Amino acid sequence: MKLSRQPLYARAEAVLRERIADGTWPPGMALPAEPSLAEELGVSQGTLRRALAELERSRLIVKVHGKGSVVAVHTSERALFHFFRLRRADGAKAQASSLLTSIEHEGEEIVIERLRLLDGQAVIRERIVLPAERFPGLNLPVNRELETEMYVHYQRAHGVTVAHAEESMGAEIADAETARILHLPAGTPVLRIDRLAFDVAEHVVERRTSWLDTRAHRYGISLA
Repeated sequence: MKLSRQPLYARAEAVLRERIADGTWPPGMALPAEPSLAEELGVSQGTLRRALAELERSRLIVKVHGKGSVVAVHTSERALFHFFRLRRADGAKAQASSLLTSIEHEGEEIVIERLRLLDGQAVIRERIVLPAERFPGLNLPVNRELETEMYVHYQRAHGVTVAHAEESMGAEIADAETARILHLPAGTPVLRIDRLAFDVAEHVVERRTSWLDTRAHRYGISLA
């Protein structure tokens, strides 16, 4: 296969990314050897390595000793977004857990309510909206602790790989429902976090809004 124009690393990367996106190369699969892949794409091995480096930087592939480049498998949402984490205000480590409180199929969307707890205390209310066509037959336990994280389930059960996400945040007064769920006094301010999660093909596969009780916990960001 020859690329339609000058074989720059970005064009090679786009071809490789598409193969991951359409499932030609599923999670856990080893990519073809670099010499044969470079020949197929009509690029030098140096150009191919740069394309592979971009995919590795995007956490779409990983290097595995003895196997070369392998399509990444999600083991946790924390591993994908390692620079975000919840902290207690005093800096002490907290025991985290989560449970789904409801799943509703609303036309073309699936709406999920999730509660995150730290040390057994309700700290975050989440509202997650998914495109129904990407998650047919979605089956998750309600009112029980989740055994796998959401993004891991997306990939394993539905073949949807979250490649990256964008977040924005700001303070607001908790509405009545959020105050009830998080056991907050009326008028309590909360941190609102809006996230868009994208798959490998840059399609939005999840919209998530989180409301965080910041009286005893913080949303930490470590910049690398």
